[in-house]
Amino acid sequence: MTFILREQRAADVAGAFRRYREYLKQERHRFPPGALALATSEWYFDPRDHRCPHDSWLERLLVQEIGTGDRQEERTVALSVQLLGAYHELVLTFTYARAYRYVLDAWEIRDGHRDWCYDEFRIAPDGRLVHEVEWSGPGENARWLIEADDVALEWHPRPRGT
Repeated sequence: MTFILREQRAADVAGAFRRYREYLKQERHRFPPGALALATSEWYFDPRDHRCPHDSWLERLLVQEIGTGDRQEERTVALSVQLLGAYHELVLTFTYARAYRYVLDAWEIRDGHRDWCYDEFRIAPDGRLVHEVEWSGPGENARWLIEADDVALEWHPRPRGT
């Protein structure tokens, strides 16, 4: 079940966000702290706030497989997504220190992923965090689904001259 992605927003934007806030309130005890802090903050879904990922552009996606143990045989996957903020003066970095699943579905990226349109955080039946992201330009062109323990978001000024 999704709340504020394309289909739900098209039918009723205000109602979609109201239902999503109700879902977050009802399930807050199941949410990991990083995702809950983002999803319930005043700024995360406010495109006027420069930290909001809406309309940001993808700069880098990093997938790391980290080994531990005597032979590095115990493997975990970490993801990092770096975005150029919508106002082009901040770099936003999402970090998923422990990912369990990801699906990067892109059907028209000839001109890049374009804009991070909307995203939402949910809890899967097994208790893992689900972060679903819609990318769009003139139309929806990609959708990402990431399952992880939690997510962190950091931002810093864009280095001069880049």
